Amino acid sequence: MFYGEYEHTIDRKGRIILPAKFREVAKQNFIERFFITRGLDNCLFLFPEDEWKSQEQKFKNLSFTKQQARTFNRLYFSGAQEIIPDKQGRILIPNYLKEFAQIKKEVVIVGVSNRIEIWAKDKWYEFYNNWRKSFEEISEKVMEI
Repeated sequence: MFYGEYEHTIDRKGRIILPAKFREVAKQNFIERFFITRGLDNCLFLFPEDEWKSQEQKFKNLSFTKQQARTFNRLYFSGAQEIIPDKQGRILIPNYLKEFAQIKKEVVIVGVSNRIEIWAKDKWYEFYNNWRKSFEEISEKVMEI
């Protein structure tokens, strides 16, 4: 659904504009509402509402008697915010999420199929450069049948 990577900057009001291709996908799929939260690897996750509800159901089923499940759910859901893009496709990223992802001004917005990731530009290129050489090796391990 969401594919590609796009460089953007945060405006003086703390907003980013979703890439035009992502806005078009949202329009075609009647997506009006997103949820943003702390992601993994120091990025932010942005889910369409339906996908968020699907992920939420999985995580709600984790046993609250297990400490790691409680910790994960606390960090994941306490960081969550409902987001409705404005008419220009801009979204406001809460300050605590910008701090978590170490976002200052420049971001890379990455489509990862069912979600969008928002990265501080330097963190994205650090991640990419650290892992791109291992892509084939990782694909062999992940794609084992």
